[in-house]
Amino acid sequence: MKHAKTLMGFLATCLSLAAVANGTHSGGHGHGADTIGEAGKAEEVTRTVEVEMRDSMRFIPARFAVKQGETIRFVVKNSGKLKHEFVLGSKPDLDAHYEAMKKFPEMEHDDDNMLSLAPGKTGEMVWKFSTAGAVHVACLHPGHYDPGMKGEIRVAAKKSAAR
Repeated sequence: MKHAKTLMGFLATCLSLAAVANGTHSGGHGHGADTIGEAGKAEEVTRTVEVEMRDSMRFIPARFAVKQGETIRFVVKNSGKLKHEFVLGSKPDLDAHYEAMKKFPEMEHDDDNMLSLAPGKTGEMVWKFSTAGAVHVACLHPGHYDPGMKGEIRVAAKKSAAR
């Protein structure tokens, strides 16, 4: 029974993360403040941001600034000897997902807001930032997130046209 409850909690966490990646929160409402954006289209990319993941448990750079509505191509290189992830999400969702990863460290990800890379590999993610505010970045492998493998993307609000 204990394992069934753990599995149900894990599945609920996964479902809530999938909802966030699709631009909604666990309640299924789609409030703008709760979204982190959506998978972008390559033909709409406005610029490319290169990110390096290191075994020092850091993203280089760890902070980014984008504009609301901008579509970014992230070119992410794992320069270390350990497997790393580049995961976009809200702070509460990343914290919850990290707790699930500690219980299920071999969990693999294949969502649009997650990029998992073996040592020495490079990958790409295209993301459209549709809502102003903060989007967080993390490596959720156990032992990576706590020491500081985190980052933040500040999404500046579109300026409204003067009347």
